[in-house]
Amino acid sequence: MRLTLNIWRQRDAASAGSMQKYELDDVSEDMSFLEMLDVLNEQLNEKGEEPVAFDSDCREGICGTCGLMINGQAHGPEVTTTCQLHMRSFKDGDDITIEPWRSDVFPVLRDLVVDRGAFDRIIQAGGYISANTGSAPDAHAAPVEKKKADRAFDVATCIGCGACVAACPNGSAALFTGAKITALGELPQGQPERYDRVVNMVGQHDAEGFGGCTNIGECTAACPKEIPLDVISQLNKDLRTALKQGR
Repeated sequence: MRLTLNIWRQRDAASAGSMQKYELDDVSEDMSFLEMLDVLNEQLNEKGEEPVAFDSDCREGICGTCGLMINGQAHGPEVTTTCQLHMRSFKDGDDITIEPWRSDVFPVLRDLVVDRGAFDRIIQAGGYISANTGSAPDAHAAPVEKKKADRAFDVATCIGCGACVAACPNGSAALFTGAKITALGELPQGQPERYDRVVNMVGQHDAEGFGGCTNIGECTAACPKEIPLDVISQLNKDLRTALKQGR
């Protein structure tokens, strides 16, 4: 395939950025999207030009670092991570626009790389449990109802990629925060700090500058792990209970 790439270039966080156009020939439909960018960067290196900076790590759809806006969609036209998106999803002659996540809370560091430290700080505010030191308890010492265990595992698949924020018109991270709260709230180990957790994590969410949720649903539509929208309902339910308790 022959493609025209319109890519956001920005030298650093303090510099103004702009879109730049690149022509790329002989792109195989079997390439992943990031492999296609690798090919572009090899050509730029050969010309003595600065390669395009972008985040990636596992390239297996499990680490969440590779998020990009592709033709205005978080991760592109398929429900998957950018690294697992293949060029067969495009056709010969396509113009593809590639941008970093669109969120003031995820400031651009360079080109397509953004700082998602806000997610780390939400987790630090309460996305953990306290455990007594000493020998580990037996695996079956705390029985968990299968329905709750399944739900906890399902929502724990959130990889923190930020697609939910990038897709949300309000720039809300309610789906991410709700997933982390629900994963722990379904398990007995998460109960002692359950209501302090939701107050602290929601408080940090708001302090970071994320917008409020208005149940538009773009977040779950863009989520590569298909986290359900009802984790936000669980977040709101836990928060109401916590506030009634005066936390």
